[in-house]
Amino acid sequence: MAKVELKGMSKVYEGNVRAVDNANIVVEDKEFVVLVGPSGCGKSTTLRMVAGLEDITEGELYIDGELMNDVPPKDRNIAMVFQNYALYPHMTVYENMAFGLRIKKVEKSEIDRRVHEAARILDIEKFLDRKPKALSGGQRQRVAVGRAIVRNPKVFLFDEPLSNLDAKLRVQMRAELSDLHIRLNATIIYVTHDQVEAMTMANKIVVMKDGKIQQIGSPLFLYNHPVNKFVAGFIGSPPMNFMNVKVIEEGGNVIMDEGSFKIKPHADHLPFIKKFIGKELTFGIRPEDLHYTEKPAAENNMPMKVTVIEPLGADIHLWLSTPSHALVARTEPQYEFKVGDIANFTPRLEKARYFDKETELSILAEMEVDGK
Repeated sequence: MAKVELKGMSKVYEGNVRAVDNANIVVEDKEFVVLVGPSGCGKSTTLRMVAGLEDITEGELYIDGELMNDVPPKDRNIAMVFQNYALYPHMTVYENMAFGLRIKKVEKSEIDRRVHEAARILDIEKFLDRKPKALSGGQRQRVAVGRAIVRNPKVFLFDEPLSNLDAKLRVQMRAELSDLHIRLNATIIYVTHDQVEAMTMANKIVVMKDGKIQQIGSPLFLYNHPVNKFVAGFIGSPPMNFMNVKVIEEGGNVIMDEGSFKIKPHADHLPFIKKFIGKELTFGIRPEDLHYTEKPAAENNMPMKVTVIEPLGADIHLWLSTPSHALVARTEPQYEFKVGDIANFTPRLEKARYFDKETELSILAEMEVDGK
């Protein structure tokens, strides 16, 4: 397989529209890297530049140390799997998988070996004589992946390959693609707008917004140490809760005042929060880090009105409101709630995150660089 390096890569369209702006990404050999972000953030354009389907306006692309900017797509030794499968409807599964090898004039016996080996790995051997119209969506996607596998590429590129599948099949295919990555020892660059796919499949995630890379890191590092409010709100389901709080001094203590309740920050965070006394901050807390208490807590109690109840079996999502904010909490199913109840929660403050209201950057960035 191969190492892929994007150095200052940009894509600028007519009218100075910067679809991708100064992307710097290193995909190590055999790594599974996921580009994630909302629609229009530039992730698919980035992938298409790696594939050679889009010209690189600025910057450089290296695969295995070789500059690829002017190398035609067919000579980059990559294979791409598209969202819409892109299968030939008049060909059988076998013929679809073999087509690229026949164009390259690979020997018939070698084509047969590769196709059957890929079909075995993907459990589609029994479909080799069928046409695509006789297959389910998941089976068609396996064929598209098989067509990529038979080429023995240095790099696999996946452009939202699961977005056309139903929810249950997406979960199954996520597991299958993760297993395939391990079995093939493959270098994979994968694009999705679904942060759950990114969290469950990636060794490394690249979060993008408006053509710019926001943060790169392992799934758990991004989840626990988001560099800004966008990453904090995008990674995680349900997303992180945000509240505007005013930092004040009260009785010799630094307090965060939400308006309807007050929170005393965790001691580890205090040196960073002190800098904002007299100003507003954005306080972030994840739904699972809100702890329900049947009686009001003596300190850091957050009384909120229950507005929506979503029972999910293993847990419950409670939608809550204060006069100024709407939040969601993940609680255990043994508690009984009714819409309109006032429920008391206390935050796990060691897990809280804080963001500058103007820049939306994490004010804990210095601490998180140190790995705390």
